[in-house]
Order: sequence, then structure tokens, then C-alpha cells
Amino acid sequence: MLTSIREKWRSLPLLRQLALLMAVFGPATITAMADNDAGGVATYSAAGARLGYPILFLLLIITILLGITQEMGMRLVLVTRRGLADLIREKFGVRVAVFMFFALLVANLGTITANLSAVKAVSYMFKIPTEPFIIGIVILAFLLVTRGNYRLTQAIMLFVSLFYLLYIISAFKAKPDWGLALSNLIVPNGVEWTGAYVRDFLIIGMGVLGTTITPWGQFFISSFAGDKKLETNTLFYSQVETYWGAFLTDFFSFFMIVATAATLFVNKIPLENGDQAALAIKPFAGELASTLFAIGLLNAAFMGLIIVSLSTAYAFSEFFGTSGSLDSDFKKSKTFYILFAAQLIFATLAVMIPGINLFSLAIATQILNAMMLPLVFFYLIRLTDSQQIMGKFKNNKFQTYFSIVATIVITAAALVTVYALLSGLS
Repeated sequence: MLTSIREKWRSLPLLRQLALLMAVFGPATITAMADNDAGGVATYSAAGARLGYPILFLLLIITILLGITQEMGMRLVLVTRRGLADLIREKFGVRVAVFMFFALLVANLGTITANLSAVKAVSYMFKIPTEPFIIGIVILAFLLVTRGNYRLTQAIMLFVSLFYLLYIISAFKAKPDWGLALSNLIVPNGVEWTGAYVRDFLIIGMGVLGTTITPWGQFFISSFAGDKKLETNTLFYSQVETYWGAFLTDFFSFFMIVATAATLFVNKIPLENGDQAALAIKPFAGELASTLFAIGLLNAAFMGLIIVSLSTAYAFSEFFGTSGSLDSDFKKSKTFYILFAAQLIFATLAVMIPGINLFSLAIATQILNAMMLPLVFFYLIRLTDSQQIMGKFKNNKFQTYFSIVATIVITAAALVTVYALLSGLS
């Protein structure tokens, strides 16, 4: 069936092909782009500032893994008409569901708080009163989700994604060594691999992995696609969008890293806080690049605030069998909307604590995300590799083997990172 859909699509005129793609467009791209939330920007900025161009080597591998795993989640919901969390609860039991949800909740609360911390940082940069600005952003996010519907939320999130173009301008203004940047996508080079550098590469590299391929992203893509009510006959078009989204998110990540590598790493300027990246690059890339970087950070924070909070609400609804949909009113999906709002309130209170550090919170949260990934992948692979569940749409051998090998590597890297953190190797 999938082959016939692909062949039929290729035989159509170009405009008709684009129309079919646009009909399913949204869930995969939004999920992938939301990986570049404020915590992601802070992590990528720190990676470029502390490690320089070599961290770009991880992006190519991560992009492939992101595309494959999110395609699995998309395929799972289109074939079964049920989300990842729902199937985990049914196939692996309530205890697993409870554990997975609370681990996801803790990680997501950290991510949401990191996003609001970025809003706070931007208010300082533009000299805007902090408390009213934060509360205004939170209210706007709340109204968008609770007063809108699926179509409106999707449209706004896709529009917000356009603002990531600002990072491309910032990177070009930084005047990087493009040859060195591009060569590091293939082989990491241009630095001295000391013990301290290797340790930072492992720790921050896990953060880069955890901010690009997130546990919440695996749950959100299946829930959001399910909420859009896509059918199996759209699977091929959804797969095209999924791989496009994976490419697009790391395309922008590339420029975030390049901007700080070309300015801060080259000039040996330590980046203590990810939210200071916009100010830190100003002396080297100019005021315009600094301003655009800050606007991009605010945009990323707003997108992450909504999408990550929604992912928790979606997961709770599926794990525990309650109603949850953007097209349902408050009475029908009361728990869904209350949990969404509760996360925003928690993060607002947490971010008001003096001295909260976006960089430390972002790195810690992304490392926690990376450590959760092997468990999420385990269940995702088990479900999508099941003939009983997926039928002829089950994983092919490459998808299965690549995902298994990646899970083993991520697990090993997580263990090494924990050891490096605890032992303080230098």
C-alpha cells in the first residue's frame, strides 16, 4: 500500500504533490522545531562557546536518528490510531506507565522553567519590566491553547518557526570559518583533545543529544498527529514531512552553534549562562546579530513553553485514559487543560526565584532527557517492530538495527557522562 501511494504521488503534477504534503504538514515539523526551544538554544550556544566547531560532528548523526525515531512515532499513531503513551500503558502495564509519566513530568518541568528563564533573560536585555513580561507571555500561551483549537495552535506554531531564520543572519554576521565548520560535520578537527575537553565534549554532547531528540518529542509527535486525525493513506506524505522536520531543526541548530563558536570559542570567552549568548556575541558580531539572537531566543522560549507543556498533558491523557484534545472544550478535557495550566504556574513561580541559571538548568534537563531516551526508544522499537500491532507497516531492518545500535550507544554515553560528572575528571 505504501509503495502504491509513493508511486501515485510521484506521478502527480508538482503543485498537486505540494498540496498533498501541505494537507498533512504540521505535527512532525512543529515537534522537531520545538526541540530548538530556549533550553536548546542555551545548550547549542554553550556547545559552540565551550567546544567550538567539533560539536557539529554530532549533528549529522543526531539528525538521522531524529528522523528515524520520529517517523516511527508518526507511523505508530497512523496505523494504530493510538498514541505512544496509550500503547505503552496497554502493552507494558500501569506501573511502567506511572514511572514513565513522572520521569517525563520532572524533565518537562525543568524544560518549561528553562524556557521561562529565557523570557526573563530577554526582558533584561531589552529593559522590559520582568514580572509583567513573564506573566504576559504565560497568559498569552494559556489563552492560545485554551481558547483556540488544533488548527489555530498549529498555524501559530508554524508561523513562530519562521523566526528561527534569525539565527542564520546572526551566524553570517559572526563571520565564521565556513570551511572549518563544514569539515567538522564529517570529522571533528581544529582543537586540542585534552582530558578536560573530552570531558566537556561528553557532558555537553549529551546535552545536545537530549535537547535535539527528546522523550517529550517522541510522545508529542504521536499525540499531536493523532489530534490532527491523520489516516493511514497519508502515511507516505507524513514520512516526507517527518524527515524534512528532522533536517530543518538541525539546520538551524548548525547556525546557532556556528554563531557562538565563531565569536566566543575563537576568542576564548567563557559562556557562563546560555541566556547571555546574545550579549556575549555582540562585541564580535555586532549589535544586529546580538538583537536577532535575543529575539530568536524569545521566540524559541514561547514555542517550547507551549509544546512541552502540551506534551505532558497529552501523555497524561494517554497514560491514564482521560480525555485530552485541543479540539475539546474545557469541560470535556478538564484534566488536560488543568495540567497544562499547572505546569505554566509552577514554572512561573520557579523562575521568580532570584539567581536561577538558565544554562545550568538547561544542561541538567537535557542530560536527564538524554538518559531517559534509551527507555523511550526501547518501548518505541518494541511497538513499531511488532507484526501484531503494525502488520505490514512494521519497521524495516535498517530502522530496527539503527535504532537498537543508537540506543546502546546513548546508554553507554549516558553512563560515561554520569561517571565524568561524579568523578570530576580533568
